[in-house]
Amino acid sequence: MHPRPSPIAAALYTLRDLEVDVIIMHGPAGCCFRTGRLLEDEGIRVLTTAMSENDFIFGAKEKLTNTIKEAYEAFHPENMGIVGTCASMIIGENMRKAAKEADVDCNIIVVETHGGFDAGDNTAGAILTLKAAEKSGIISKEEVERQSAMLRKATELEKTRGMAKGEYIKPDYGDNKVQVAQKIIQALDDNKKVTIVLNAKKETSYLFADIMTIPWTKIYPENTPTFISNTDEKVGLPYIRHHAEEVNRTIDKQIDYTTGGLDEYPVTGIEAEKILKELNSNITIILGVPHAVDPKEIPGKTIAVTDGPRLAKPLRELGFDNVITELDAHSKTLGSKTIVESEFASTLRGLLE
Repeated sequence: MHPRPSPIAAALYTLRDLEVDVIIMHGPAGCCFRTGRLLEDEGIRVLTTAMSENDFIFGAKEKLTNTIKEAYEAFHPENMGIVGTCASMIIGENMRKAAKEADVDCNIIVVETHGGFDAGDNTAGAILTLKAAEKSGIISKEEVERQSAMLRKATELEKTRGMAKGEYIKPDYGDNKVQVAQKIIQALDDNKKVTIVLNAKKETSYLFADIMTIPWTKIYPENTPTFISNTDEKVGLPYIRHHAEEVNRTIDKQIDYTTGGLDEYPVTGIEAEKILKELNSNITIILGVPHAVDPKEIPGKTIAVTDGPRLAKPLRELGFDNVITELDAHSKTLGSKTIVESEFASTLRGLLE
């Protein structure tokens, strides 16, 4: 029932992860406008064929071919992405033929997806993009299979534990950040064990990892929190591995346990559960995609830090003792190359001064 990111947006972000230089959206000028503008902040040129009503009836293959040629002449990209929209895909526009006729000297990844795609889930657009990239020789079959499996698990996670379960969920902006932060500080003051788990998606790790940049080792040298994260620098596309490297470089201390990569968040939560059972902490803070972790499997009190007001209710139903929301995490971190301040981390810093 809730508006969800479409396969078109997922395709755009996946092309970003594949480090294309230019993306052409074959559709009306306003389709996925916000996503396109945000991707400009990443240094990607996002263009449109600006299909009109007449094109919806008679097609606009020539417009696409001309736009490809103009984009190549203007930017000389090494890799270019072409993404379908509802308008072009429903009328059956042959984007591959248009790309071939453009005859430009660059790799072109043609993604035939749209907002009404039968699979319905936004991750379907990402999977189609990966498969198209494999056809262009940009990514291996093995990596496509690994990432596709992760994306399917991500969809399952949202449908079973997240905000895509079906019923209407009223936005909930979480618990009072000051009160929850005070609980954490009191636990550390009382020499109780605190564990911080980063289980974040891609660039959102820059915001959720901000709590790990607090100088915990200086403030609590004898009782420093334990760090667990999904920032394996050897997993994922180069663009994503860079995020992991930067997070690991800027946090307060070395990660104690690594559960996997930043694109493996649907399953790294399960790995975190295994570690948390052994640690037996008094308080565990789970950042990013906390619903990938079952709080009933974790000893002690649990705090979920999420980016979605509509995730607060499902997280409470899962059994988290407290829920904190970080609004606009995606828009705040898109295009970022280093840590972005989070409200919760800022609250903790203020109380620790």
